[in-house]
Amino acid sequence: MKSAMHVWIRAILLGLMLALSLAACAAPAAVPTTGEQPAAAPAGPTGRLTIGLTTDIATVELPYAPERQSTNAAQTLYDTIVFAEADGAYSPMLAESWTVSDDGTTYTFKLREGVTFHNGEPLTAEAVVYSWEVYSQPEVTYASNWTIADRVTAIDDYTVEIATDEPNALLLSYLSGWSIIPPQHHAEVGKEAFAQAPVGSGPFMFKEWIRGERLVVVANPNYWREGYPKLAEVVFRFMPESATRVAAVQTGEIDVAPRLSAEEADTIRGASGLTVLTYPVDRVYYVAFNNMTTGLDTPIMDVNVRRALAHAVDVQTIIDTIFSGYATRAVGFVAAGNLGHTPVDPVAYDPDLAKQLLADAGYPDGFTIGMACPQAAYPSINEVCQAIQGYLSDVGVNAELDLMEANAFWDREAAKELPPLFVDSWSLTIGESYPRMLGALGKDQSYANWDDPAIHDMLNQIITTVDVEARAQLYGDLQAYIIEQQPFIFLYMPQAFEGVTTRVQNYQPRGAENYFLWDVSVE
Repeated sequence: MKSAMHVWIRAILLGLMLALSLAACAAPAAVPTTGEQPAAAPAGPTGRLTIGLTTDIATVELPYAPERQSTNAAQTLYDTIVFAEADGAYSPMLAESWTVSDDGTTYTFKLREGVTFHNGEPLTAEAVVYSWEVYSQPEVTYASNWTIADRVTAIDDYTVEIATDEPNALLLSYLSGWSIIPPQHHAEVGKEAFAQAPVGSGPFMFKEWIRGERLVVVANPNYWREGYPKLAEVVFRFMPESATRVAAVQTGEIDVAPRLSAEEADTIRGASGLTVLTYPVDRVYYVAFNNMTTGLDTPIMDVNVRRALAHAVDVQTIIDTIFSGYATRAVGFVAAGNLGHTPVDPVAYDPDLAKQLLADAGYPDGFTIGMACPQAAYPSINEVCQAIQGYLSDVGVNAELDLMEANAFWDREAAKELPPLFVDSWSLTIGESYPRMLGALGKDQSYANWDDPAIHDMLNQIITTVDVEARAQLYGDLQAYIIEQQPFIFLYMPQAFEGVTTRVQNYQPRGAENYFLWDVSVE
């Protein structure tokens, strides 16, 4: 045994000596022989990320962006005063710190010094004041995000005071969406030219926008976050057909294919070089009743008619068949996980009750009414709208469906020109449903569809109630009132599916289908 061990050890030693000898004789291929040093890893941003979008980009000026995908693309150009973290906390962004007055009406922000806009203009308190003045005008699509402040005042170059007449429970959440712009440049070029090539202070700068085709942004070389962004270029491509996005992500033509169906996700799950992201979306889909314009003097003004149409639609079958079960019933705007959520039973599918309610309302033979849908804007939305049309037909209601190009749909929605029935959705970037309720129900809001003074009063109570428990109760009260009045047929909250190439690092979409790209890289 001892002799065998000696032989084994000698063999190992001889092998090691031979290996070392060969290594010493071999030329070190990794070392250049010309005296040049090895190439260093590239410094600064590198690589291109390409994202396929289901809808054309309507605008790259953030306060006018009508839908999440336009918002995601536009967001790359701007910084906001504070940043909303995924867990609901707010962290410094353009503001390094802030204080709040004892009465809760005045926030004083100390701005970060040394930040410049893409054109070299310094970002100061005056830029915050100017941006508020520009975007709080009535013609701005999301002016409500800015008019939430009653006064914005520059105290000095890097101190700005934002005040409200009453305490505002969600002021920071709205400030996390303010896009600050350069006053001198905006005034010089005018708002129309600025809208075509916006300038912000964000991680990326505007390069090219070809409508109906693509938006290209490039890394900001003077970004105040040292080491960011990591990408040299981001391309947003308009690809409305989901099958096209699936094929493109498989070939590497794009890196991110959002809003896929469960079946499409299954076709690429496990494929080499691809991964499938799936997550629940805090987005409520609904059929809206429009009592602001076209729905006036139509049958939908009768609450029994609205209840009848809600009972006529088999939402669970839509979920099971169109979405293969990858969605949950929506029962209101205060979804599970939102402050003030109270579990309630969904409206039951009952076509016989629907017919009885229609008869009680004076429509035993039904009626004809207009209905609109944003074509291909969301996963399987065309099929959903056609299914709803069929269910309404089963109880005698002829819904004349108009599948509109998505941006045209949202333009008409903002102008209150959609028909009495239309299908749309609202997502949330915070854990409270106030922005969703305000958007669909608020007085004078761009996309609101239902006017009810009682709802306006309750919304005002919510936003001015700082106490969290009291605010939660108000959400519950408003939810109950909405269910009673039935200004919507609540449909579903979907599960999102996205195809992503494995070369993409740190891409982390949130529950509102929003994402931030300064920390994303590609291998």
